[in-house]
Amino acid sequence: MMHLTRHRLEVADLLAEVQSAERGGTCVFLGTVRNDAGVTGIDYTAYEAMAVEEIERILAETHERWPDARVMLQHRLGLIPVGEASIAIAAAAPHRDAAFAACRHVIEAVKKRLPIWKKELRGDGSEQWVEAHDHR
Repeated sequence: MMHLTRHRLEVADLLAEVQSAERGGTCVFLGTVRNDAGVTGIDYTAYEAMAVEEIERILAETHERWPDARVMLQHRLGLIPVGEASIAIAAAAPHRDAAFAACRHVIEAVKKRLPIWKKELRGDGSEQWVEAHDHR
C-alpha cells in the first residue's frame, strides 16, 4: 500500500492491512478538511521521497513500542475539498488500549515530522500557507 496518494482515502483498504483474528481492538483516525474561516479546500504538497522515509520510520518506531499492533497510514496530496479526509490511520492490536495508543502516537509524530505542507484555499479566492506544526 502506498503511504502517499492523490486518490480518495479508503478506510476499508487500511483495515484490510491491519486487522487479523489476533487483533481484537481496532482504532481508526481520519483527519478531515473542515470549513474553518471560509476554507473551501486544502492543497497538500510534500517532499515525497523524504515523507515516505519518515512514515516508514514512524511506523517502525510504533511497532517497536507496540509489537503486537499493526498500523498503517495514508496521506493524501493535492487539492482536498472540505469534508474529505486528508489522512487516515488504522491501528489494530490484541487490546483496545494499545490500538488507541499506537494510533495517537502515529498522528502526533506525523504532525511534527512529515515534510508535508498545506495551503488553505478560501471562498473569497484568498490562499494561506499553514505552518507545518500549526495545530489549529
